[in-house]
Amino acid sequence: MPQKKEQTYSIGDLAKEFDITPRSIRFYEEQDLLSPERTGQTRIYCNKDRVRLKLILRGKRLGFSLAEIKNLFELYDSNANSMLQLEAMLQMTEQKRAILRQQLDDIQMLMNELDEVEKRCRDELAELQKRGS
Repeated sequence: MPQKKEQTYSIGDLAKEFDITPRSIRFYEEQDLLSPERTGQTRIYCNKDRVRLKLILRGKRLGFSLAEIKNLFELYDSNANSMLQLEAMLQMTEQKRAILRQQLDDIQMLMNELDEVEKRCRDELAELQKRGS
């Protein structure tokens, strides 16, 4: 029975699919996050590369650094049991949540301060207008 040939992608295919530049994909390759086959100067990406690119972009959206994403990939590659990777991901997720909660608290505090400043300015402006009329 003939073996089914795995689907491959060019850098342009992936750039278009994920709405990113080929330069971004080459950068991820330079960071050892992707490792396409090469035929001369042409990069040939397999489905594993496509999935990794999708995971890189999702990780970035969630606020993970490329180093953190690379660490997760290395855990996955070096261990068939995904337990270590899942535990690392849970720990990283908890850290991101803590950072976001702190940022949310900081933003709320700044919003409250802006509300106070705005109220004082409006009150003073109303007082000045009252005196002027």
